[in-house]
Amino acid sequence: MRLLVDMNMSRRWIPAFLDAGLEAIHWSAVGDLSAPDEEIMEYAALNDLIVFTKDLDFGAMLAKSKSVRPSVVQVRADNASPEIVGPQVFYALRTMEEELTRGALLTVESQNIRLRLLPFGFRVPRGGNE
Repeated sequence: MRLLVDMNMSRRWIPAFLDAGLEAIHWSAVGDLSAPDEEIMEYAALNDLIVFTKDLDFGAMLAKSKSVRPSVVQVRADNASPEIVGPQVFYALRTMEEELTRGALLTVESQNIRLRLLPFGFRVPRGGNE
């Protein structure tokens, strides 16, 4: 699992991810600091990276695009430092690794984890002529 850490997340996440056995790169190391979110999403999709962010716009972009890539992990916490929410994030990533590999939006809160598979709105037929 490889993560692209968004500009709104501290660079301290990079060594935290590495210590947890995960590959990660901060957007500031590969892209324009003022790049729009769409450019970050495109880069992540092209490079098979999972976007790690606090920005709720990424979930909205996934819904609008009906895409299955890239997966997004969004943290919803007042303090999104690795020291505070890191254990919850690492647990969520290990638990939901298969779903994130296929395409998902994972929301990590201090006491809750929510997962939505991509593409949003996809319905599995239940048989018959549905």
